[in-house]
Amino acid sequence: METILVAGANGKTGREIINILQNHSSYEPVAMVRNEDQQAYFENQDVKIAFADLEGDLTEAVQGVDRVIFAAGSGGNTGKEKTTAVDQEGAINLIDSAKAAGVKKFVMLSAMGTENPSENPDLQHYLEAKKTADNHLKASFLDYSIVRPGALTDGEKTNKIKADKQLNEYGEISRKDVAQVLVDCLPPNVLQNKTFEILEGNLATELALQEVEQRA
Repeated sequence: METILVAGANGKTGREIINILQNHSSYEPVAMVRNEDQQAYFENQDVKIAFADLEGDLTEAVQGVDRVIFAAGSGGNTGKEKTTAVDQEGAINLIDSAKAAGVKKFVMLSAMGTENPSENPDLQHYLEAKKTADNHLKASFLDYSIVRPGALTDGEKTNKIKADKQLNEYGEISRKDVAQVLVDCLPPNVLQNKTFEILEGNLATELALQEVEQRA
């Protein structure tokens, strides 16, 4: 069993990731949480907990961790200061801590539009923060996958998506499908050191990811 640290575990997408990992034969999730009031939910699920703040010392949180999924985020609507603190500096902090701890792979939940933030003025600062974090991960020498979904919804899991290095369109995708893609990227040599976009679609998730692998 490999230990998977999930940053942002208490968020909607994070909880979906934890649920998938719990039912996976190869992984043991560790929920990274900031506050003790988030503890009960994961204890009731028999999930291990790492108390840590992305803005603080993460040394203990990453000890003994095999792989990391970064699913934390400000959502882009919490003000520039918090966006920078979480989506940029928090992500960079975890990347650096993971590298120092010898983590095998870092899977990043990014966002569609990150390559060209100025094209979306309403979310420009958020996308710039995500881009800075993504670029830091690419330059870190950690093995990584960077997943850039469209707008997240609370819809049901479909196990069908469209995916490519760049889709050249905007749209939506359920958090449950995004969570599955993030977990699917954990193994070595699966979309390794690749950045790609995903939306809801008509192709089975596994096949869609295989096609990205072949094209990238």
